[in-house]
Amino acid sequence: MQRRLRSLRNYALRSAKVLALSMELHADARIPFPRDRVFTAYRDHLPDLLPYLPNVRRVEVKSREEKGPIVNLVNEWQGGGEIPAAVRAIVGDSMMGWVDRATWDADSLRCEWRSETRAFGEALKCAGRNEFLEDGQGRTLLQIRGTIEVDAKRLRGIPGFLANKVGRTLEEFLGGRIQTNLVETAKGLTKYLEQQA
Repeated sequence: MQRRLRSLRNYALRSAKVLALSMELHADARIPFPRDRVFTAYRDHLPDLLPYLPNVRRVEVKSREEKGPIVNLVNEWQGGGEIPAAVRAIVGDSMMGWVDRATWDADSLRCEWRSETRAFGEALKCAGRNEFLEDGQGRTLLQIRGTIEVDAKRLRGIPGFLANKVGRTLEEFLGGRIQTNLVETAKGLTKYLEQQA
C-alpha cells in the first residue's frame, strides 16, 4: 500500500512540474515596394489579400480604433483553405480559426500583435512584432519576430505524464504553421501591391 501511495505521489509531482514551452518565430520577407506603402496595405487592406492567401478562407475586421498614428485592429481569421472540405467537416472550423489583436504605429512603421485560438484557449499564447524596414530605395524588409508558447498544464484531456510531449508536438506544429502563414501573408501582400501598381 505504501509503495502505491509513493507511486501516486511521484506521479502527482511529475504532473505538477509540467512547464510552459515556448518557441521563437522568425521570418523575413523582402517586398519590392516602399515601406510606408507596404505598412499601409498590410494594415488597411488585409481582407483584400484573401485571393493571394491559399491557406486562408476568410479574414474579417472585427474592430478598428484610431488614435493619431496608432491603429488598434482586431481581425478574425479562418484558415483551412488548403484542407479538403470533407476533412474540415471532421476537424471543425474552431480548430482552424484565430483572432489577431494588433497595434499598428505609423510613426515607427511597426506592428505589435498577439493571436488567440478558439481551439486551445489559454493553453496557447502567440505574440510578436512586425517591423517594416528600408531595404534599399523603394524596397521593404519585413521582419517578423515572435514567440509561441504552449502551457501543457492547460491542455484539456491530456494526462499529466503526456502533457510535455503533446505540448512540444503542438508547439512545433503550430509554430511551423504560423510561421508559414506569416510568410505567405507577406508574399500575398507583394502580389496585391503588384496588382495595384
